[in-house]
Amino acid sequence: MVIAFLRTIILYLLIIVGIRLMGKRQVGELEPSELVLSLIIADLAAVPMQDYGIPLLAGIIPILTLLALTMLISVLSMRSVKFRSVICGKPSIIVENGRLHQREMAKNRFTVDELMEELRIKGITDISTVKYAILETNGQISVLPYADQKPPAARDLNVAPEDSGLPVVLINDGRVMDRNLQQRGYDRSWLSKQLKAHGARRPEDVYLLLADELGRVYFAPREEQK
Repeated sequence: MVIAFLRTIILYLLIIVGIRLMGKRQVGELEPSELVLSLIIADLAAVPMQDYGIPLLAGIIPILTLLALTMLISVLSMRSVKFRSVICGKPSIIVENGRLHQREMAKNRFTVDELMEELRIKGITDISTVKYAILETNGQISVLPYADQKPPAARDLNVAPEDSGLPVVLINDGRVMDRNLQQRGYDRSWLSKQLKAHGARRPEDVYLLLADELGRVYFAPREEQK
């Protein structure tokens, strides 16, 4: 039982290392080569986990080999544009100036229903308002509307809004983030005043407390669990 426990931990940590090498991506954002690597590694690790008669090295060595190959492919992709296009593919323009490129859609096996779904997700219902819609190599759709269809920015309206900066978490699920509190130049006394102003008696009554660079506070009390 102890051996099985240790084998599982070793393989699990090895898989975590492999996933970290591929960067911080969600499953839907993986390149084809990265997705294939993830599937193969998971399959290689599952066999020694279930069959204790198979040596642990029989699972570790192939996984390490694949990880080394991934690092090599990553280096080659950074140095060679042609190699990167072969491994990762190229983006495809499927809408240009409001017109569908049906050949590109057919080549990528991308249906009209999928295109309409992606456009609706981005708040677009009229294809004629789309300057470009590009199918990226990770399967995501980038939509670039015409200039007159873009929402105006503050500078277009001659407005100069205040920059609130990055909000910092001061209380996270009832726990005070003392380091963040000091970073904003506050102390426990200031925090107590904020809690009192929002009707909270103690930090444990707060689910989330944020403070931006302008001193504005966002307060969310903890809800009672039913």
